[in-house]
Amino acid sequence: MSRTRTRTRTRTQADQRATHIAPGGLPGGSYRPLSHDDVKRIHEASIDVLERVGIEVMPSECRDIFQQAGAKIDTDRNRVYIPRSMVEDALATARNEVLLAGRDPKHDMLLGGTRVYLGTGGAAVKVLDLESQHARESVLADIVNIGKIVDTLDNIHFYLRPVVARDLSNELLDQNTYYAALSSTSKHVTGNCFTVQSLRDVVEMASIIMGSREALRQRPIISVTNCWTVSPLRYAPETVEVLTEIVRQDIPIFTSSAPQAGATSPAALAGTLVQINAEELSGIVYTNLLKPGAPVVLGYVPSVADLRSGSFVGGAAEFAMMNAAAAQLGQFYNLPVYNSSGLTDSKIPDVQAGYEKGITSLAAALAGSNYIHHSAGFLESMLTVAYEQYVIDDDINGAIMRMVRGIEVNNDTLSVDVIERVCRGEGHFLGTQQSLDLMTTEYYYPHTADRQRRDDWELAGSLDMREQARRKVRDILKNHKPMPIPPEADKAIRERFEIVVPKLKDWGLEIRD
Repeated sequence: MSRTRTRTRTRTQADQRATHIAPGGLPGGSYRPLSHDDVKRIHEASIDVLERVGIEVMPSECRDIFQQAGAKIDTDRNRVYIPRSMVEDALATARNEVLLAGRDPKHDMLLGGTRVYLGTGGAAVKVLDLESQHARESVLADIVNIGKIVDTLDNIHFYLRPVVARDLSNELLDQNTYYAALSSTSKHVTGNCFTVQSLRDVVEMASIIMGSREALRQRPIISVTNCWTVSPLRYAPETVEVLTEIVRQDIPIFTSSAPQAGATSPAALAGTLVQINAEELSGIVYTNLLKPGAPVVLGYVPSVADLRSGSFVGGAAEFAMMNAAAAQLGQFYNLPVYNSSGLTDSKIPDVQAGYEKGITSLAAALAGSNYIHHSAGFLESMLTVAYEQYVIDDDINGAIMRMVRGIEVNNDTLSVDVIERVCRGEGHFLGTQQSLDLMTTEYYYPHTADRQRRDDWELAGSLDMREQARRKVRDILKNHKPMPIPPEADKAIRERFEIVVPKLKDWGLEIRD
């Protein structure tokens, strides 16, 4: 056997065995853009904002609940002023860890501390077509197909609905979006519900899949992100109604607040952190007034504007730093954190996309953020996704998680004896038992990034990373079969709700061989 073939076989075997050397849930926390004093000052300023500026809350059950708990209400200006004592009481009862279960328990995630998980996210309205490479409207089929892709990728740990099914009416949107996602992956599924009724429908569907409402409560295979604030410091009445119902249903919820520095929050990054922290603390107060210890995750999603144009920017260094700082705020309160990273403003999977995704996801992960959505698939400032970008981002996420894992230092890894033996013997380390042992446990091997010699690369067709990823996507969509929803559950759901998601075996885009 030639040395080239031997090297290729060894590399392939290592690839297969080294897949899980840096799984989701590893502890981060090594990157800290804020000092401890900085965090405390932001906290104190946030309390000051809640007491002096307050939150705009229109007349509603929500405002009544705040008033009954002791908040000061200015009815003329529709503002709720939340005292320090209410914040401290809420922080004392808030849940420190939140379980997000997969249909397959191997995908369970326990959010809290500095444990890091990376996944999809967003509500893109366009898809970069796999074959034509032109942007088209996103449809329900994309949610299924992206779910199948994500189901195979080890470094994408959860599936947050990535696109809007623009071929569905509002009445069918939420129920079919969740069902499309649940049927295409056994990982945890997150989405959004626009009405109280659609939320109740989604909870009922998930309960049928799990066997009972109590089974879903014990192992929540779904969660909901709720954008209940309109920055600066205003509650959106319709989404607050949905938020209230989510808490009462005891479903994990991400209280998402997304101010844009320079547009809907101060241009000063610290000021944006103060504002978003005040919004998030108000959410913790409200949800814990509804249900102490509810499964709530702080939803910090700070972003920035390009001050030259006012446009949203997703791939900026400032975006990366603020989302890392948000992780520190959650750790200060010992509460789980949801935030954003892995975005790019590029329109295609190119060099710009790679570096912007790398810096933003790496910052949040090293900071120890728990649930990092948007880390896969996105292009064009959250407006577009590309199937192949999920495969590329899986490679990026794998490398990031390896960096989160860090370097293990002990008597064996210090390697003094190995150094001595090699220096007195062959003079190189490739053939040592240590190298063979650590080949599949110490090193991460990307699946689509190229590491071949140039002549081997040219012989294989001179494929770039994007084309390698496109080939992998075609193979997944053609051959991968996700864990099915139990037939009796599928039947019951289709009888109860207007589900337009076809049986998965009948679904899929045409794949070219």
